[in-house]
Amino acid sequence: MNLRRIVLLTGICTLLFSTASQAADQTLPGAGNTEADRLVARSPRVVEAHQFLVQQARQIKNASLRRATLDLLENRRFCVTARARLSGADKARILSELTAAGLIEPADDATFPGGLKTGVFPPVLNDSSDCPNLPMSFDAAPGSSFTSHHGYPGGLPIHEANNERAALGLASGYRANYGDEHAGHGHEDGQDERAWFKSPFFIDQDVVIAAPIWHDWAKTIVFQWGADGQTFKELNFGGNAANGTATGGHHIISISESIKRGLPAAFVIAQASAHSNPTLGNEGKVVNWLRAASILAQVDPLAAGYLAKDAAGHWRLPALRKLGDGVDLAGAGQTNLLPEYTLHNLSDGDFTYSIPAAGDAALLIAQLAPRFGFDPADTARYNTKFRNPVFANLSQERLVVLYANGGLAAVQKELQSLRARGGF
Repeated sequence: MNLRRIVLLTGICTLLFSTASQAADQTLPGAGNTEADRLVARSPRVVEAHQFLVQQARQIKNASLRRATLDLLENRRFCVTARARLSGADKARILSELTAAGLIEPADDATFPGGLKTGVFPPVLNDSSDCPNLPMSFDAAPGSSFTSHHGYPGGLPIHEANNERAALGLASGYRANYGDEHAGHGHEDGQDERAWFKSPFFIDQDVVIAAPIWHDWAKTIVFQWGADGQTFKELNFGGNAANGTATGGHHIISISESIKRGLPAAFVIAQASAHSNPTLGNEGKVVNWLRAASILAQVDPLAAGYLAKDAAGHWRLPALRKLGDGVDLAGAGQTNLLPEYTLHNLSDGDFTYSIPAAGDAALLIAQLAPRFGFDPADTARYNTKFRNPVFANLSQERLVVLYANGGLAAVQKELQSLRARGGF
């Protein structure tokens, strides 16, 4: 692709995307959510990703975790229980608690669309009722913001299916490489599961399966779709400028729902470890994200077993498994590190390819768009009728791999095939 043309396209797309996305009213459910729901129902790639996630969720052995995970994936009226019966006063109190704990940046109130209240409590359907609902289906959500990885309708299940496959492979590798020769390596290998559960080298397959599915679900409310086919902006919190531990709001909100539902501590901590391992000096990040999520859920993390305090009164991750002689690992100066935490963190590492792939794919299809009757400057039509359907059906990564192997002609051929199938 001509370098000068790439630079021009990048500048045009950045200008259009940044100005249009700021216009959406983020205090109300996204005007483009319904269209996103319709689009993903027609995408074989999104449907396959969804079916794969459901298939994996059905293998979860813990009954409460299995039911909750299938409810998240299959129930269009999934209840956001952490938002149930929250009044305006409740939300104000929670914001005050987050501020007092240093887990939110007060200055963001003046810069984030709708202020801190909207950033921490993005709009849901039937807000403050006994059962607030998702503003769009799990399948319609993007995997990230509009210009980042999987930033298109259906990007969430596609992203999570990739992470799920990575987690399963990583766990299998750990068991094969470090485990017990005759104990079995997990649900998937057909061996006697009783031997696997009794193995001293225990890696909880329920956590391996469930953590990638639950990690990003709140993108259904954080990254809603505007009428122009672009996403809402996201507030970072769970820390502040002083401690440098803030992360995407979807991460904190996702964890808060797991805490509110009382899901197992090993699973919740693994879920919280997606954005950073609690190792090599980073335990404080995961601790802060669990604290912020607990405040949102209005649950005492100490009483619920999601966090602990050491002898000096410092917040720590709890020691969930003990040594055979009853010695508490945390008491020995080392928080109990479970392999599931690292496995989940590693499984979410595709961003190193998928983020640059998103930018490259956007440039590729923008150059080809006029050949199919679309103008990138006609933002809403371009996004809703061309860009989003193309990515939802093909994925950004696929297009970039095709380009690497066959050039622009290979990408054009793929788009022609998709159009012939009625994909856009």
